[in-house]
Amino acid sequence: MPRIKEKLASGEIVRLFGVGQIYSPKLIEIVGHHGGFDGLWIDAEHAGLSMSEIALATLAANASGLDHFVRMPATDYAVVMRTLEAGSNGLMISMVQGPEDVERAVRWAKFWPRGERGMNGGNRDGGFGLEPLADYVARVNKETFFGVQIETARAIASVAEIAAVPDVDLLFVGPADISQVLGVPGDFENPRCLETIEGIAQACQAAGKPWGIVPRGPEYAQRMADWGCRMFVIGFDHQALHTGIRASKERYQGLR
Repeated sequence: MPRIKEKLASGEIVRLFGVGQIYSPKLIEIVGHHGGFDGLWIDAEHAGLSMSEIALATLAANASGLDHFVRMPATDYAVVMRTLEAGSNGLMISMVQGPEDVERAVRWAKFWPRGERGMNGGNRDGGFGLEPLADYVARVNKETFFGVQIETARAIASVAEIAAVPDVDLLFVGPADISQVLGVPGDFENPRCLETIEGIAQACQAAGKPWGIVPRGPEYAQRMADWGCRMFVIGFDHQALHTGIRASKERYQGLR
């Protein structure tokens, strides 16, 4: 299984498919059969997935050869810990306000010596108790992907400090949230939006951290790639459904 974290560390482009609104383990399998994606974005922020659904999504993703992480709502220690124990290969934390939020979340997600996550080992991420605890701790600390979203006014203002937090693998930009924070909702090409994203890109470059985005189309994506962006969510389940429905109607529109 190609690992998102390793591809980012080597400077490669990572292409993700997002699931959540039309969640189904079978859909994840279908995405895996199609190929062409480096991993899966499992959306528990806006889709409100249950822990059981997250566990099944991670099972389907692993079985389909898709690395993955769970995009989480503003959250607490218990949800971070349970999501990882359910089998998630990583997390993306939304709505952070500053570096202190990021540091706290990293410590929730990491074991000693970096963090203070409670140790169990008896769940899926520890082989249900079959992996020796010392090996489990070392592997999880090394392999777990950890990203944060830059989408609040304070996070934008403190992006350099956030990028400098150790063990953050990626900073992620949401153009829609950026446009809202700047008072131009939906105006993704507004100079203020582009200047803000370029500033985030520069802060990431200075810190040696990759960054990602939801692109607004191929030309927009290429512009972001030229600015150093390395993670792109290039498909979502609901968008794929819309595209398929439209294509089916158009294919038979001449039928009389």
